[in-house]
Amino acid sequence: MSTSDMWDEAAAAFDDEPDHGLRDPDVRAAWADRLDSWLPVAAGGALLDLGCGTGSLSLLAAERGHRVTGVDSAPRMLELARRKLAGRNAEFHLGDAAAPPVPPHAYDVVLVRHVLWALPDPEDVLRHWLTLLRPAGRLVLIEGVWGELNPVGIPADRLLGVLGSLAPLVREVRHTPLSQDARLWGGPVRDERYAVVALS
Repeated sequence: MSTSDMWDEAAAAFDDEPDHGLRDPDVRAAWADRLDSWLPVAAGGALLDLGCGTGSLSLLAAERGHRVTGVDSAPRMLELARRKLAGRNAEFHLGDAAAPPVPPHAYDVVLVRHVLWALPDPEDVLRHWLTLLRPAGRLVLIEGVWGELNPVGIPADRLLGVLGSLAPLVREVRHTPLSQDARLWGGPVRDERYAVVALS
């Protein structure tokens, strides 16, 4: 089974996870607060949501006045995202998050949640994502390490090291631990979760 087929099968139940569907008002408000701190203050920017899934973060960004483009490899995820953002300033495309079908230097923000850890060459992918930004744009990465017995993910220190090696494409990096904010996840978590904002 391909990765896109796997996510297609998961689409129907994907939003049942508190931090995926953001159906709980407290969880939704927690993510909205975080986005307010990560995204540019001015509304109306062009935001690219890679691996957008069912579009929950895309919707929060659109509600803040950003023009949203979402990319995902799973058609059923995109179908749900299109429904969720119907009537909003948003468009969605089928494609690979590592090499999305979008033009370079077109976005004020590239937003990626829980995607980079699963890609084979994070440094090359990050370098490519940075080329999608306009001058003074920002790459917002939400990542972590999940599971206790067989953990998967990308530790923050590794990601920060990779971004540090990409100067002058990256002029500043901000790291925010997220594990202790139980509101984001619908309850306490014990693994490593964090956000990194890289300013170009």
